[in-house]
Amino acid sequence: MRIFDCTTFYNEKMIMDLRFNILNEFVDKFVVVESIYSHSGKKKKLNFDINDYPKFKDKINYIIIDHEPSDLFSDDEISKNYHYKRINSIKRINQSYDYMKEGILEASDNDLIILSDNDEIPNLSSISSFNNDFYIFEQLFFYYKFNYLYDRIKWYGSKACKKKKLTNFSSLRNLKNKKYPFWRIDTFFSNIKKMNLKIISNGGWHFTNLKTAEDIFDKFINFGHHDEFEISNLTISDIKKNIENGIVFYDHLADKKNQNKWNYNYQLKLIDEKKLPYYLIKNKDKYLYWFK
Repeated sequence: MRIFDCTTFYNEKMIMDLRFNILNEFVDKFVVVESIYSHSGKKKKLNFDINDYPKFKDKINYIIIDHEPSDLFSDDEISKNYHYKRINSIKRINQSYDYMKEGILEASDNDLIILSDNDEIPNLSSISSFNNDFYIFEQLFFYYKFNYLYDRIKWYGSKACKKKKLTNFSSLRNLKNKKYPFWRIDTFFSNIKKMNLKIISNGGWHFTNLKTAEDIFDKFINFGHHDEFEISNLTISDIKKNIENGIVFYDHLADKKNQNKWNYNYQLKLIDEKKLPYYLIKNKDKYLYWFK
């Protein structure tokens, strides 16, 4: 059995380097998808350069998306229904997922396909055998710094399945983090509810927003929920203060329609570095700026 690690890329060079180094001993192919458009539809330059990662060059399948989805809502339609702006973002995200299939053409039926955002790094050393069809990795959630833990929620990040069970990457991404019993007939007709599922409790690490305040602002103005962020009125200065004080300003458990979810105030926790990936601990000097 081979392992294919699939992710998208925007401009997270440092996190991608970390990802490659942590997963290299387990992964046979790294599939990296990048679009010339952000989730908000803004045209961007290609930021991934395979030559930045010479150690992993032979393992990387780099796929470029050079066009927008064909069924986007027009600006005129968005002006009449602002919700269409969010739907367009979802269509761009799903397009990125769909293109990942180009990177796994050589995979066999029993090969493992892993899907993650690039800041979600699965702990593959925690799995002794791959006897299930589907996997969800429960990951420690870090914010701003490698040792700043966001302990309020469990993060079910990376998802995986055998190639023969893969219907499409969007369904894999939306896989429910619950194992359903055999008598649940609805699972036979669902792409996101599964019986033969294993949830990995020591499933890795989610390192989000390890960026400068300027880069976090750029991320939020261009990511999937950019329509929500635009009306939050948060500034680069606001984000900088939150980073300095170790404060999460977004309420991940708030109702989707709650406009106050960008005005949150949760204190992050410093953790024992032994909970971090061994490669990161061993090479701490290389990433010292990103430790508190």
